[in-house]
Amino acid sequence: MGKTGGKGLSLARRLYTSRTLGLALGLLLVSAAMYPLNPAPWVWVVMLLNAVLWPHLAYQWARRAQVPYHAEHRNLLVDAFLGGFWVAAMQFNPLPSATTLAMMAMNNVAIGGLRFLLAGTVAQILGIGVGLLIFTPAFIPQTSQMQLYACLPLMCLYPLALGWICFRQAHTLGRQKRELLALSRTDSLTGLLNHGAWKDQLEVEFQRCKRQQQGGAIALIDIDHFKTINDTYGHVAGDIVLRQLSKMLKQNLRAADVAGRYGGDEFCVILPDLPLTSAAAVMDALRDRFATLGYEQSPTLKVSLSIGLAAFNPAHTDATLWLNDADQALYEAKATGRNRVICCGDGSLHHELLDSV
Repeated sequence: MGKTGGKGLSLARRLYTSRTLGLALGLLLVSAAMYPLNPAPWVWVVMLLNAVLWPHLAYQWARRAQVPYHAEHRNLLVDAFLGGFWVAAMQFNPLPSATTLAMMAMNNVAIGGLRFLLAGTVAQILGIGVGLLIFTPAFIPQTSQMQLYACLPLMCLYPLALGWICFRQAHTLGRQKRELLALSRTDSLTGLLNHGAWKDQLEVEFQRCKRQQQGGAIALIDIDHFKTINDTYGHVAGDIVLRQLSKMLKQNLRAADVAGRYGGDEFCVILPDLPLTSAAAVMDALRDRFATLGYEQSPTLKVSLSIGLAAFNPAHTDATLWLNDADQALYEAKATGRNRVICCGDGSLHHELLDSV
C-alpha cells in the first residue's frame, strides 16, 4: 500500500496541475460554444463548478483516499463523463466537440495507455447519453470564428503542459533507473564495483586486449588476517579497514583503472595498458602506504596486504584464466609469508616484490 499510495499521490499532484489548466481553458471553449444557445442559468452554474471547483475536489478526494492511485483513475473517468456531457450540451459543435474529446483522449492515453483510453471512451459515451436526455438533441454543423479562436488556447497550451509533465516524469524515472543500476553494480560498504560488475569489466578488458593486441594486468588484493582483525577489534573496526582500503584505491589508481570488491576482505583491480613490472610497482607502493595507516579507534591495529598480479596472456581463451593466474599469485603471496606482491606472467610465478620490512 505504501508504494501504491506514494505513486498515487504523485499522480494526483501532476493531474491537479494539468486538470486545473485544462478545465480553465475548457471553460473558455465551452462558454463560446454554449453562449449562442442561450442556456438556462443552472447550466452556467454547473459549467463554473466543473471548471473552478472540480479540480480542487478531485485532488482532495485523491489525497484522502486509502488508495490515491485508484481514486485518481476514478477522477479521470469523471472528467471523461463530464466531457461527453458538454459535447452533447454544445449540440456536437464540430471543432469544440472534437477538441474536447481529443484533449481528454490524449490525457487518458498518457496516464493509462490503450486500456484506459477505452474506459474513458465509454465514460464519454455515457456522458453524451446523459446530455442528450437533459438537452434537446441537435447538431450544429458549423463552428463560428469566435468559437474557433476559443478552441485555440486549449489546443495549443494543454498539449504543451501535458508534454512537459510527461517529460519531467520520464526524466525522473530515467534518473531513478540509473541510480538503481548504479546501486546494483556497487558494493554498499566500499562504494567500489561489486563482484559481478567487476567481472563484467574484466571480460570487457580481456576482449579489448585480445582485439587490440595490447597487454595489461589485474591484481587480487587480500587483507592479511582479516578474520583476526574482526575477532580482536570487532566488526566495526573491520569495516573501517575495508573502507580505508577502498578509499586508498580510489585515490591512488589511474582514472582508467577499475577497482572492485571481489568478496569479503578481497579486492580486485584492472590495470589497462600497464606492463607487469609497472603494475607491480604501483601495487607495492599501495601495500607500503596501507601498512603505515593508523586507526584512531584502535591504535594498536596494524594491517598489511597480500597482492597477486597477473599479466594478460594472449594464449588464454577466457578471462577466467587470467583471473586464475592472479589468484594463484595471491595464494603464493599468502603462502610465502603475506605482506608482499607476487606476479604471475606468461604462466609462471615470480617473486617480483617482497616485503621490504
